Amino acid sequence: MSRRELSRRVCEMLNWRSLKGKAKDMSCRVALLRLEREGQIRMEPAAAFPGMKKRTDGKTGRVAVKAAEVMAALDKVQPVELIRVGSADSEGSGIWNKLMDGAHPLGRGPLCGAQMRYLIRSGGYGYLGGMAFSAAAWQLKARDEWIEWSAWARKQNLHLVINNSRLLILPGVQVPNLASHVLGLAVRRLRQDWKERYGYEPLLVETFVEEAQHQGTCYRAANWKEVGRTQGRGRQDEAHQESISVKRVFVYKLDRQARKQLCIAMPETEASAEPRLEPQDWAEQEFGGTCLDQRLGRRLMVIARDFYAHPQAQIPEACQSRSKTKAAYRFFKHQDTEMDVLLEPHYQATQQRVAEHKIVLAVQDTTSLNYSTHPATKNLGPIGSQSEGIIGLMVHDTMAFSLEGTPLGLVDVQCWARDGAEFGKKHQRKQRRIEEKESHKWLKSFRHVAEVQRQCPHTMLVSVGDREADIYELFHLALEDPKGPQLLVRAEQNRLLEDGQGHLWPLVEQQPLAGMRKILVPRRKNQPAREAWLEIRFAEVTLKPPHGKSRYGSLQLWAVLAQEVDAPEGIEPLSWMLLTTCSVTSFAESTEKLDWYTKRWCIEIYHKTLKSGCKIEQRQLSAADTIEACLAVDLVVAWRIYHLTKLGRECPHVPCTVFFEDAEWKALVTHAIRQPVPPDYPPPPLGEAVRMVGALGGHLGRKSDGQPGTESLWRGLERLGGMTEMYKLLVPHLRPPPVSSAPRYG
Repeated sequence: MSRRELSRRVCEMLNWRSLKGKAKDMSCRVALLRLEREGQIRMEPAAAFPGMKKRTDGKTGRVAVKAAEVMAALDKVQPVELIRVGSADSEGSGIWNKLMDGAHPLGRGPLCGAQMRYLIRSGGYGYLGGMAFSAAAWQLKARDEWIEWSAWARKQNLHLVINNSRLLILPGVQVPNLASHVLGLAVRRLRQDWKERYGYEPLLVETFVEEAQHQGTCYRAANWKEVGRTQGRGRQDEAHQESISVKRVFVYKLDRQARKQLCIAMPETEASAEPRLEPQDWAEQEFGGTCLDQRLGRRLMVIARDFYAHPQAQIPEACQSRSKTKAAYRFFKHQDTEMDVLLEPHYQATQQRVAEHKIVLAVQDTTSLNYSTHPATKNLGPIGSQSEGIIGLMVHDTMAFSLEGTPLGLVDVQCWARDGAEFGKKHQRKQRRIEEKESHKWLKSFRHVAEVQRQCPHTMLVSVGDREADIYELFHLALEDPKGPQLLVRAEQNRLLEDGQGHLWPLVEQQPLAGMRKILVPRRKNQPAREAWLEIRFAEVTLKPPHGKSRYGSLQLWAVLAQEVDAPEGIEPLSWMLLTTCSVTSFAESTEKLDWYTKRWCIEIYHKTLKSGCKIEQRQLSAADTIEACLAVDLVVAWRIYHLTKLGRECPHVPCTVFFEDAEWKALVTHAIRQPVPPDYPPPPLGEAVRMVGALGGHLGRKSDGQPGTESLWRGLERLGGMTEMYKLLVPHLRPPPVSSAPRYG
């Protein structure tokens, strides 16, 4: 049978149909072709293609197209109507094609995917132009950041976004406000027209406007929102040449709740009817659910294993072969390997670990990555206080921690390069909306935590931030949804309270002493670790909105003030003012919030592991987007190293097989006892295995040394990787299969 007939049979067997009930024949053919290319199936060779028949454009060969030439006000050309174009052989389709080929820079197309075309006609002047809507861009950074959806949500909901791919007002038509008027006519009827043809209603429309030629005035007048710019690449730019013009990106919400609905995605475990196999190792656990194709997915897990086995090595050294190194560089440059796509399966794994706890702290913080030693890397931005200073990338990540401080995984990661042209505009910050400022990162991260909260209703998530997170809009967002996550932030500003209460600090300082609390202050710079005694006071406060933010109204929060007494000489005493949406009515509840905030230091340890342990700032890659793809792998590797550090301290008696593979712990024990491990040798407890790894990294294990830290562990894991490879070669049943010796091999 032909491939067309085969695809129809497959659609019937799988009941693969669109929402209108039609067989998805073309999608099935694409899937079959992909399976054949991957070697999963084999089909008969495709029949020779006779060539495209010359299209006659339906009846338009016998109908003259009357294109208007008019210069008048909008009310003079009324009524203006949109005529929906039918099939490709209809008269309207021929007229639309002739208008586009004659006057639009892109011509008639082809248009991508599902599409809807309209003719613009005046009752008294004839055809004024035309417009079209088609499938949205698969990946568009400006749009995706504005929606704030995950890669998994984008994969499920992208069909609900459509693209205004053509808008033409004929050159002879000079009618002010006509373009914005027809845009309004289109968006009012578009959802219903789309549903009649395809069986569902879109939620969002996007479009692109040539930045060098147009300002997008008609879209602004029609209440479209500009959300950013493209990078000058396009769908076919696999070499990252950025050879096409930069375009402005505009969006229009067809539904008020469009952004919220687009972010809602069915959990991956429910979206697939096929039961997923149990992951074989940590790499499959954290990256196995990726939406990449099988080839890229397998390469991702190979790279993750290599990076974990050699955390401090550069890419060629970590990959251990020329072919794997070349494959890794190609992987990071691939157009589909964006950071969010690579991290999405790790986010899902984190969510599963979060669901196992009653309370989880989602700590968010910002760090910078310095690449000044790699000036050839493109698309970096300033990270210092001057536009011409050091260059690199900014990273804002959110890590989930248990109350004991065990890192459960990343919830959200944002990475961007600052624009040097924005320096010197700090004085304009009060006139700009929060969405236009860098501080919007805190709100975006909180929304991702809120999504995890919806998926884990039996867990209370608390978003924790330092003084930089003292943002009025963030408190307002946290109080909007009573079922959403809680918020705990260290206050930076002495905010004005409601009438009669004065300011925040004096009011809380006047409260009676609730009690004293001792905390451990970790070592910072040249200050040693110490124990500090804190006086605790708390109060319920009502914040008054700052100037220009009255639309948010007053906010009711709880404040906890912790002030150090008898601080060592020469050391500034601690003074923390914590603002939280959690109720604080007793000394026990106030110390609980204080203990939560002390876990914020854990994310700084994680950043140290990322930079010093994984050497992410020494990665030599060609552009910022390739660094981001590599960073996605390093972020998970750094989390796993940190996770091992904490797990070895909290669960020292569980078998080490919960973390180490069979060959790893046997190679470790063989080195420790200086003799081969018998087949029936039991795996050591996790705490003992961690100490063995720490010893490989230089940890002496004396009583005063405590448990191994992240630094000795990442050094130990570096050595353990080579030992494990050697162990596999020496033990017969672990050896890899021999290479073929056929004469033509290679």
